Amino acid sequence: MASLAKLLFVTLLASSLLASPGSAQLSPTFYSTSCPNLLTIVRNAMTQAVNNEARMAASILRLFFHDCFVNILLDDTATFTGEKNAGPNRNSARGYEVIDAIKTRVEAACNATVSCADILALAARDGVVLVGGQSWTVPLGRRDARTASQSAANAQIPAPTSSLATLVTMFSNKGLNARDLTALSGAHTIGQARCVTFRGRIYNDTNIDPAFATTRRANCPATGGDANLAPMDTTPARFDNDYYRGLVARRGLFHSDQELFNGGSQDAAVRGYSNNAASFLGDFAAAMVRMGNISPLTGTNGEVRRNCRRIN
Repeated sequence: MASLAKLLFVTLLASSLLASPGSAQLSPTFYSTSCPNLLTIVRNAMTQAVNNEARMAASILRLFFHDCFVNILLDDTATFTGEKNAGPNRNSARGYEVIDAIKTRVEAACNATVSCADILALAARDGVVLVGGQSWTVPLGRRDARTASQSAANAQIPAPTSSLATLVTMFSNKGLNARDLTALSGAHTIGQARCVTFRGRIYNDTNIDPAFATTRRANCPATGGDANLAPMDTTPARFDNDYYRGLVARRGLFHSDQELFNGGSQDAAVRGYSNNAASFLGDFAAAMVRMGNISPLTGTNGEVRRNCRRIN
């Protein structure tokens, strides 16, 4: 799973605060009449996907993060270049085929009713739960955007080399505070990352456990091996607080991860999560709801795509 910093850590380009009128229109019961089996359909499909590959929970979660900051599901067209091949996503974002498969099942049950944005929000939640995370209620009623922007993805999704100040600012621009940033960064407790995203960390940073750096260098040479994978923490298939224990031990995989515990404003929060898994899991769930409420298209804005990869 690439970074929250690159993962960064669902539906639009706008940066309005969470109290926007659009977010108030979302409701957990939005499809209770029009598509009553939606939650079961998504959960069953995600169960199958995660059973086939545990890493898929992290991949879908990452898609949700990026879709919250910019629109990530659309393929490029003759009229716009979307986010799929932007720097933070190129050769790393994955799981599109799982969303496509869920969309096919949902369309068969409830034609032209449920947005891809809502399917992704539900799938991300279910993936987390399937690997041990805490559940949360997903507000629904988002519509899908009709355009996308590669430049927005390059500008708005933080890089794995980001400083704490940059991370705080980029999250603040989306209406999320520093505590949200630290809790949501815990998404890195599952999944794997490519060598190219953490090479600078293991060869150049000084605030790193030497033994950890040596271990990671074994599969991530100074040159070459860009696609070689490493786990985000020591339990990459289980959603727990091990990520934070790693930060306290100076074993954050990304530079941006270790920035959360490096003598700065988030040290206390990281230490708290490292000692209290329940606190982390609860804060993560609440922050996921807030992130999912970032400037959604609702009402008659946007559309309900028939195919998540292209506009109708």
